[in-house]
Amino acid sequence: MQYFKLGENEVSRVVQGCMRIASKSEKEIDEFVEAAFEGGINFFDHADIYGRGGCEEVFGRFLSRNPGFRDKIYIQTKCGIKPGISFDFTYEHIISSVDKSLARLGTDRIDYLLLHRPDTLFEPEEVARAFSELREKGKVLHFGVSNQHPMQMELLRKYMGDIPLVANQLQMSVAHCPMIDYGINVNIINDFSANRDGGVLEYCRLNDITIQPWSPFQYGFMEGAFIGNERFAALNEKLDEVSARYGVTSTGMAIAWLLRHPAKLQPVIGTTTPSRIKEVCHASDVVITHDEWYELYKSAGKKLP
Repeated sequence: MQYFKLGENEVSRVVQGCMRIASKSEKEIDEFVEAAFEGGINFFDHADIYGRGGCEEVFGRFLSRNPGFRDKIYIQTKCGIKPGISFDFTYEHIISSVDKSLARLGTDRIDYLLLHRPDTLFEPEEVARAFSELREKGKVLHFGVSNQHPMQMELLRKYMGDIPLVANQLQMSVAHCPMIDYGINVNIINDFSANRDGGVLEYCRLNDITIQPWSPFQYGFMEGAFIGNERFAALNEKLDEVSARYGVTSTGMAIAWLLRHPAKLQPVIGTTTPSRIKEVCHASDVVITHDEWYELYKSAGKKLP
């Protein structure tokens, strides 16, 4: 497993997502966490809305059964979505959400807190006040955003003083990477040249904000998985071909493709199957070549100008 600095912490380049663990048994949770941790993952991603809080509760019960494990890992959670109602970045909502997440997780601090989806009605001063208070009280140690473009981050950063934004969680995979497509097709009129995110990839690199790709095995807007999908026959053929060179699976290679990018992406995997987690961890040390990266990119239906 590769590691890098996020804030002052040495964290795994792969994040274990916990979106689907609410209904898992104790035995299944134990196996799930064990597979991730033994594979080198020390970073676990949550959100207050996952399982309507149930995912954090299940993970909190795991932590209570395993004293000492909390200090071996980093926990990230997200807030700001009221399901079916609105997005809410008010001071009151952020503070309340964090307190509830802390209680569900059974911990005294959240290592990384992200704002989940942009609230167009947000007041950046209010967010900054919430962040400052949470940091001063030791409830949250680092802050970031999710699904935001550069100007939204700039507006927030204007009011945050010495509190940096360390991460931005965005959908990205070899089959869904418009932030890369448009940068390759500059000043060209085709389906890949649309700037849909304001240059977020370059902005994050310039400002030391780590992009955390979510749904790294999906295409479209969560339309489905591309691995084993006949719609992506060429991509799957190339994944198998390149994977065979390194002795890993196509699932692992899909992550290796992301990790090869010099932006130091930190993909979030959502699988809860121990064997799949091990496949990803095994491939996390693979460094494909410059040309292999482009071979996989083009096999996903992309064309170089």
